[in-house]
Amino acid sequence: MKKEEHILIIGAGLCGSLLALRLAQRGYQVSLIEKRPDLRSTDIAAGRSINLAFSDRGIKAMNLVGLKGKAKDLCIPMQGRMIHNLGQDEFLSRYSGLESEYINSISRTDLNALLLDEAEKMSNVSIQFNQSCTDVDLQKAHATFEDYNTKETQTIKADIIFGADGAGSIVRKSMLEDHLFLFSFSQEYLTHGYKELTIPPGENGSFRIEKNALHIWPRGENMVIALPNLDGSFTVTLFLSYKEGEYNFKNLTTPEKVQEYFDKAYPSAAAHMPTLTEDFFNNPTGALGTVKCSPWNSFGKVMLMGDAAHAIVPFYGQGMNASFEDVVVLDEMIEKYEEDWNTTFLEYQKKRKIDTDAIADLAIDNFHEMKEHTAAPIFQQKRKLETAFEQEFPKEYASKYRLVTFQEEIGYAEALEKGRAQDKAILNLLAQNKIDAQLSLQEKLVLVNQETQEILNEDAVLKVK
Repeated sequence: MKKEEHILIIGAGLCGSLLALRLAQRGYQVSLIEKRPDLRSTDIAAGRSINLAFSDRGIKAMNLVGLKGKAKDLCIPMQGRMIHNLGQDEFLSRYSGLESEYINSISRTDLNALLLDEAEKMSNVSIQFNQSCTDVDLQKAHATFEDYNTKETQTIKADIIFGADGAGSIVRKSMLEDHLFLFSFSQEYLTHGYKELTIPPGENGSFRIEKNALHIWPRGENMVIALPNLDGSFTVTLFLSYKEGEYNFKNLTTPEKVQEYFDKAYPSAAAHMPTLTEDFFNNPTGALGTVKCSPWNSFGKVMLMGDAAHAIVPFYGQGMNASFEDVVVLDEMIEKYEEDWNTTFLEYQKKRKIDTDAIADLAIDNFHEMKEHTAAPIFQQKRKLETAFEQEFPKEYASKYRLVTFQEEIGYAEALEKGRAQDKAILNLLAQNKIDAQLSLQEKLVLVNQETQEILNEDAVLKVK
């Protein structure tokens, strides 16, 4: 590929900023255009998730651009899920049997600012803010923008356009509306929405609850989670049905009703939330949806990346990590198919889409697991067994969560297939009382592996049929 080629990236969020930096490092001329103000000088995060779960796939991407160390400085390690069952003592369910494997809480704004700062240092990158994309000419690789303040328009011509403009992508909309381009698109919403709330810091910036954990208050159909921030606060998220159940977003209409609900359902969280009702009514209710589409590339000139191609719900903590992994995989394809964008794009999607579809499905699975199953005795029995396997036999066993989160060398699709089979195997064996105290841990692992393989074989037969 000729380095004098001009690449236009629409969207300067996490994926777009990382992509701009990596392509600039490769020597391309890059224009990065964002519809919102510069987040480094304007607070635009109100009511939107301000911290993210940052794990191995994302870390691999930051290492690719030489920013692993700077990113880790922004992180708070989270060793596992702190489960807050109603009327019971809290307990920690570790993410892995290995202490070296954990996820991190990181500020969305701080991470995005780091990427923008580094991209801006590159002489071959230009960045513009407050420029809303209004139209994309897919065949000519031209895009038109309107300035938010002046309302003036500009058309930018490029050799290649990347649409990294999020779940509501204008680039994707242009693909959908182009009658010369056959495009499939689906968007499915959960019956639940989310609301961002806050646990403020304690005295002298201390943490009011355990710092190194992702806290979950599972309540069957609904739940609350909390992630730590560097200033001692926690970003709290309520996941609640829009209109089902005794309490829902439709009927929580007064401060008294909101306080009543939290005191009843999440008392150990409410005790640390002095601004609960103010946060509830000041912050918007967000929707939770999954976007799938195909193809991601049009005419060998325009390519969708990140949420624009595959937005997912947040329950596996992989949305940002998957978008970052997009950049890693694309970089591999650029290296392999140099001087041929069309082949690069086709091979990139061929390799990547099966994995992004898989993580979308896994995220839905984890929604139900987090709000319902984490509190169930059989689930905790399964997790204890998996943790023991990983501690004693880390090379022989990895749980579904570990496959997805800590083994970035395998794809999401492989992790889904193997992880679901293992889950089914363990739950079957526990339900049938075939795993008892008389067996050694190694004998239990042999049983689980045998049952897992039988399930995988059955699934393979069904696929053939």
